[in-house]
Amino acid sequence: MPIRSVQRRRAFDPEAVTGIALAFDAVCDHLGLKSSCDDPITKLVAEKVIEPLRGIANPDLLQTMTLNELGRD
Repeated sequence: MPIRSVQRRRAFDPEAVTGIALAFDAVCDHLGLKSSCDDPITKLVAEKVIEPLRGIANPDLLQTMTLNELGRD
C-alpha cells in the first residue's frame, strides 16, 4: 500500500494515521483507483494526502484538500 511507504518518512500520531488512511482510501475510490496498488499514481495520491497535514486528522477535510490539489473536486 503506497500510503504506508509515504508515512514511513514521517511520524504521525495514531489519530492522524487513521485520518490519513481513511482520506487516502476515499480519494482513491473517488478517482477509481485501487488503494492497494503500488503504482506511480497511487503514490502521488498518497503524497498529496500527507502533504497538507499540519495537525489535520479529519479524513473528510484531507480528502477535500487532496482532491482540490489534484484538480478533481
